[in-house]
Amino acid sequence: MRNIYKLIIAISMVSLFSCEDAYEIKQVGLLEANNAITNVDDVELNLVGVLSYLDNTVEIQFNATYTDEIGIGKDNGGQNLDELALVLTSSSGKAFSIWANGYIALAQVNRMIDAALLITPNPDDTEIPSETVRYENALGQAYAVRAYLHLKLQTYFSSDLTNDAALGVIALDFVPATDEFLPRSSNLEVFTLITNDLVQAENLINNTSATYLSSDVLKAIYARMYAYRGLYDQAEPYASDLLATYPTTSQAAYTNMFTDAGNGDIIFELERTVGDSYETQATAGGGYAGSLFAFAGADLGGSPFLEMGRSLFNKLSTSDVRYGTLVNPTSIIDPAYATSPNYRESDVLLINKYAGSEGIPLMNDLKIFRGVEMLFILAERGANNGSNLLGAATLIKQLRDARFGVAQALPVYANEQEAFADILAERRIELAYEGHRWVDLKRLGQVANVGIDKDPRDCEVTGGCTMSAGDYRFTAPIPLTEMDINGELTQNPNY
Repeated sequence: MRNIYKLIIAISMVSLFSCEDAYEIKQVGLLEANNAITNVDDVELNLVGVLSYLDNTVEIQFNATYTDEIGIGKDNGGQNLDELALVLTSSSGKAFSIWANGYIALAQVNRMIDAALLITPNPDDTEIPSETVRYENALGQAYAVRAYLHLKLQTYFSSDLTNDAALGVIALDFVPATDEFLPRSSNLEVFTLITNDLVQAENLINNTSATYLSSDVLKAIYARMYAYRGLYDQAEPYASDLLATYPTTSQAAYTNMFTDAGNGDIIFELERTVGDSYETQATAGGGYAGSLFAFAGADLGGSPFLEMGRSLFNKLSTSDVRYGTLVNPTSIIDPAYATSPNYRESDVLLINKYAGSEGIPLMNDLKIFRGVEMLFILAERGANNGSNLLGAATLIKQLRDARFGVAQALPVYANEQEAFADILAERRIELAYEGHRWVDLKRLGQVANVGIDKDPRDCEVTGGCTMSAGDYRFTAPIPLTEMDINGELTQNPNY
C-alpha cells in the first residue's frame, strides 16, 4: 500500500482555505486536515474536506460501463472501450481508482479523528449550538464516513459479502506508517469495524441536513450493509423506518429531484454547486456525473461519447416518468435500429439524468442514499427464500404506480428467482446511472439467474456482449500496483 501512502503525503501538502460558516458549508474540493486541528472550528472545517472525498463518480462510471447500461456514443474517440468490452484486470484503472480513493479518504478521516480526539470543547460555551454539540456532531460524522468508506470498499473487493469468513478489504481505523504492510481482513472483521463506528456516530451526531451525515444516513448505512450481507431481518427495521420518512415520490417530485429543484426521497447526497472546486474540473472527472457520458452537454450537440445501452432503453415506457429523466429529448430513436447500417448515427440515445443544474451543463448533485433503495431492500426481504412473495410484489407495484401515475398490475411471482429477477429489473430502471447496476448483479444475479445482457448492436465493436451471473469479474481485483508492493495482500480469484 506504499503507493497510496505516498499519494496521501503529497495531498497533505495542500494548504487550508477559507470557507463559509461550518453549518452552511457546501461540499467543495479537497481540504487537508492532519496538522491543522487545534479547536472545534478546525474539526468542523476538516469535516468538509473529509466529505469531499466521498465523490462517487468513479463508481457511477464503473457500474455503467461494466454492465448493460451503456453503449458507444456517436462522438466516441476510444473512451472506455476496455470497460465496454468487459475487460477487468488487476491493471484496470477504474478498479484502482475505487481502491485508491477509498484508502486515501480513510487516511484523511483517520487523521481527523485522531486529531479531534485530542481536542476538548469548552464546556461553558453558551452559544447555540454549543462547542460541545458542534464538536460531537463533526466527530460523529467522521465515524460515519469511515463506516461508509469501508462498506463501499467491501462492496467492490470482497468476493462474497454474505460469508463472514471470506476475505474483505483492509480494516483501517488508524493511520499506518508509510512502510507498514497490512493484510486483508476477514469480512467479519471489517463489518465489526463498520458497526462499531456506526455505534460511535449514533451517540454523537445531531445533524439533519441531507448534505451532511445525519442519524438517517446511519440507518441507511445499516440497512444497506445488512442487505448486502443477506441479513434481511436485521436490515428491515432500518429500511422500514426510512421508507416511512422518505416515501416514494410523486411524479413531479421525482422529476424535480433529478434537476436539483427538490429533495424528493433523498436521504443523503453530495452537493455540486456553482463555484465549488469541482466546477473547474468538469470533464476531467471532478464530480460532474454528466461528464462521464458527454463532453459538453447532455443534448445532441453536447458530443456524447457514451450513450444509453439499447437493452436498457428497450425496457423503458414513455408513460413512465423516469423516461424523461433518463432519455434526453433531443435523442434520435430509430425503430429499425437492429438492421440500420449506420447504427451509431441513426440511433442516438442520450443520457439525461445529469443534464445539469444552476446553469451549469452536466453538473448535478450526486444521490448516495434514497428512500426507494429502502423499498427495494424490503422487497428483497420478501423475495428472500420466497418468504413473502406477495409482500415483495406489493412493494414493486407501489413503486410502479407512482412512476406511471396510474395503477399497474400486481406482479405475480412463482418463486424466489422470479421475484429477485423482477426486483433487479426495476432497480435497473429506477437506479440507472446512480452507481448500482454492477453491484446489484454481483449480489443478486445468481439467485435471480440474471447477468449482463447487452443489445447486440451495443457490443458489435467491442465484444463483451454477455457476462453470466457469478462471473469472477463481479468481484473487482486488488490493483496490481498494490499487489506488487504489499506482499501481505491476497488477490481475488482468477486475476
